[in-house]
Amino acid sequence: MGQLVSDVTDILDYKKSKKEAETERQKVLADMAADEKEKTNLVKKTLATQRAKYGASGMSGKSMTEGAVLKRLKQETEEPYETKRKNNAEKLNKIKASKPNLLKSILDRFDDLLG
Repeated sequence: MGQLVSDVTDILDYKKSKKEAETERQKVLADMAADEKEKTNLVKKTLATQRAKYGASGMSGKSMTEGAVLKRLKQETEEPYETKRKNNAEKLNKIKASKPNLLKSILDRFDDLLG
């Protein structure tokens, strides 16, 4: 009877840890989405500032390539967010709920059950 209680407890603990793992996954995914949005806003803000500086110095939009400026700005601002993204991806891979193996548990106690 004690083993049955233990097995039921294992199953209930698994369900709880599975819910906790899913909650943690959702939190990490939300953090990743927030980082991506923050990165995009930072690039837009930096690009607008750069355009204003170029405009104030007398350069017109025709003489500079926006693509090159945007590419450089993305590279500068993306690096810390790329590191965060990699760390979050690693966290997602590590978040797991350990599933109880009831068959293995029964086989481990097979001699005790028969004797």
